[in-house]
Amino acid sequence: MSAAAEPDRVNPGGDGPADGDAARGDAEVRGGHNALVVRRAPTEPRAAVLLLHGGREDALEPPPMVNLPAVRMRPFASDLVRATSRERVLIGRVRYRHRGWNGPREDAVHDARRALRALLDATGPVPVVLVGHSMGARAALRVAGDPQVRGVVALAPWCPPGEAVGQLRDRMVAALHDPADRVTQAAETWEHLTRASAAGARTLGIRMPGGGHAMLRDVRTWQRIATSLTLGMLGLAPLADVLARQEGPTAPHMTADQILAEIDGTP
Repeated sequence: MSAAAEPDRVNPGGDGPADGDAARGDAEVRGGHNALVVRRAPTEPRAAVLLLHGGREDALEPPPMVNLPAVRMRPFASDLVRATSRERVLIGRVRYRHRGWNGPREDAVHDARRALRALLDATGPVPVVLVGHSMGARAALRVAGDPQVRGVVALAPWCPPGEAVGQLRDRMVAALHDPADRVTQAAETWEHLTRASAAGARTLGIRMPGGGHAMLRDVRTWQRIATSLTLGMLGLAPLADVLARQEGPTAPHMTADQILAEIDGTP
């Protein structure tokens, strides 16, 4: 099935409870494992967003029918659908075969690549932004070297020391992290951004005042910032000034209040 062939197919009710099975209203891209689930497929898309939810460090079983990491990303998908209602933006999410990263198997990376390939088969060569949380952010950063990827919005990302950064050259990378996160470490995220900047990426670290790893507290702030950054990276809205004007190896940081003031146009 070609997702782009369906005029403005939207699942208005969210992704439903399932991650392992097709959710009501979602469109699957067929062929082997269905790594891509399409939330909205406009006619002749001009851009695309691929969302990647989190998982576990090690777990070979498939994601359960009620999968909390997938549920956490539903509000972000819904916000992007609303924000791009007047634009032809395909919005999809990755479906994982396994619940975990699983060491050298790197299962989430393989599924992310399959989903990105299926997305681009459906849309053609359009600009893409990857929005990932935790394990999904790690996978997004890994596959960001695809020529069509403009940037990555990483939410509480899992960035172990020594992760590859060369693929991020000429990409925009914005990471939102609560320093009090006890599951993934904000300090490792900032170090990853520093190395990515040295490798030629334009980066921005945003210190979130709360939310922890699950982004449960003040989730609307997380959504607003993630959506604004995504639209800016796609060229559909003004890009954060610190990303637009960035030159040379630097890894700037902002607070959530500072980036919100820029989004709102307040001094």
